[in-house]
Amino acid sequence: MQEKSPKDNKKEIPPYENLLRLGLIAFWLSLIFTGLFGFAQVEKIPYSRFLTELNNNKLSEIYVSPEEIKGTLKAADNKVKTFRTVRIDDPQLAAKLAQHAEVFQGVPEDLVWKSLASWCIPIIILFGISSLIAQKIANSDSGIPGLGMRNIVKSGAKTYMESDVKTTFKDVAGVDEAKEDLQEVIGFLKEPERYNRLGGHLPKGILLVGPPGTGKTLLAKAVAGEAAVPFFSISGSEFVEMFVGVGAARVRDLFTQAQSSAPCIIFIDELDALGRSRGLSPMGGHDEKEQTLNQLLVEMDGFDPRQGVILLAATNRPEILDQALLRAGRFDRHIVVDRPDKLGREQILTVHLRKVTCNQTDVVEPMAAATTGFTGADLANLVNEAVLGATKRGATTVELSDFNTALERIIAGPEKKHRLLAAKDREIVAHHEIGHALVSLALPGSDPIQKVSIIPRGVGALGYTMQRPTEDRFLMSRSELENKLAVLLGGRAAEMLTFEDISTGAADDLAKATEIARSMVTRYGMNKSLGPVTYEGETQAFLNGYKPSDMEGRKFSEETAREIDCAIRELVNAALQKAIAILTERRANLEAAAKLLLNKESLTQQELMAVAGPAIEQNVS
Repeated sequence: MQEKSPKDNKKEIPPYENLLRLGLIAFWLSLIFTGLFGFAQVEKIPYSRFLTELNNNKLSEIYVSPEEIKGTLKAADNKVKTFRTVRIDDPQLAAKLAQHAEVFQGVPEDLVWKSLASWCIPIIILFGISSLIAQKIANSDSGIPGLGMRNIVKSGAKTYMESDVKTTFKDVAGVDEAKEDLQEVIGFLKEPERYNRLGGHLPKGILLVGPPGTGKTLLAKAVAGEAAVPFFSISGSEFVEMFVGVGAARVRDLFTQAQSSAPCIIFIDELDALGRSRGLSPMGGHDEKEQTLNQLLVEMDGFDPRQGVILLAATNRPEILDQALLRAGRFDRHIVVDRPDKLGREQILTVHLRKVTCNQTDVVEPMAAATTGFTGADLANLVNEAVLGATKRGATTVELSDFNTALERIIAGPEKKHRLLAAKDREIVAHHEIGHALVSLALPGSDPIQKVSIIPRGVGALGYTMQRPTEDRFLMSRSELENKLAVLLGGRAAEMLTFEDISTGAADDLAKATEIARSMVTRYGMNKSLGPVTYEGETQAFLNGYKPSDMEGRKFSEETAREIDCAIRELVNAALQKAIAILTERRANLEAAAKLLLNKESLTQQELMAVAGPAIEQNVS
């Protein structure tokens, strides 16, 4: 990449600025010389001395103005000096001057020039100083956001040169499909003639789509590291400013920088902050975001990918992006960076455990199995929490127990050991959690129980039953969903059997169970009376949770709505009755396990199986 010479970087000074500087210098020099030579020989004397010298006939050429008296004074060495004194209201002054002065005359007050001097000179000084300061700020290259108009329209992208990008594909794990799709980009940047020889070219824009924390930014930086090219990184929100037109100027500046550094990679993170669908703003086309988006579209149409400028972007909200961005010729290749599967989680844990002192063989496989649904960022946080826990207890190595403790902290929140519960509340919580555990153990296909505890965690959890799937699941049958409902209602069933009363502890369980039952009826078509019909649209958000039913009115009749409510209630009631039947049959196991939990506060899977009895083991097998 060719560097600019110092002469090219030298800024030209406008002619008016030189004239302004010369004028200010001349003005200050005139003031200095006037002070040094104009007033140096003028002696300021008090009025009493003036009268004395006047009576001694030593004054001549006296000029009397309304404010002061000036003249010449004969000193003792016969030298003539100029004097001045402040005039005092003296009615006999004229008579004294006529008697003792050879020549005297009055001087009228020059109000015009005095007013001009008092008003214009300060204004000229202030204008000159402010002009210089404004020019200095406008030409400032300090890099401070918002300092100077020249600086405010700069893109502000972080630039990483070839030697600065140390990240490679070895540092990115669990996204093998995405890395395979990006190999073409690396090959084009390294060997552009290989791809241009048949007339082909890479897509102008490549959009990385995936949930937060899956490694989209890391993947983009790894592409630059593998290709050994400059990397321009900027967030979509950095384009948008208060002033209309600034964002468009920043887009132009970014592409200008990139084309001068080609081959290179431009990476725009959180593209949805910039590329939201147009027409949603009440400001219409005058909205700053829309003008910035329009400029981005124009720039993408204007540059040739054969030049070696690759545009990468990342978002976790592709459903709100403007369709003009997603059409062919702009972001025409979409790469999904999804949550890793078990093998991917093992690879990610291996990467994060490189600098951690632990036995990776004992940690990687069980933690990968227990962290279904975790992203790369979640796994990095898990490793860090485990290391901090081991450091806190003074260990020399990080053990599997540290990872299990860290996993509990992430899922359920930190322990609240100092939150004291009344004896009655502890008994209710113990039976509630054991109810969940026993129903789960009695039903086939349930996720294995890892731990049951009555130690409060997080904000409002007084106890918890920790279940984690051992494999990734993408489909669930109706019977599995019904069993899941029964497990969720196992705590309420245990309270009903033991205390013949119910508490507020099942509020979260009831909410989850109702949501599952509603999805079974309205989305999955699992109710015979309502038939294989969906009454609730699919989620429009690609990765987030809002549904059309949250924003739109329902599209079915009142009679159908009543049938839906009845079907949901039947599913939940049937699940509650199933849980009550299981716990009634195993009432002795319920009491024994609850008593043990009250004494130990936490039970592992082995301890729970030991007190649950052989009947549970048969159902589990």
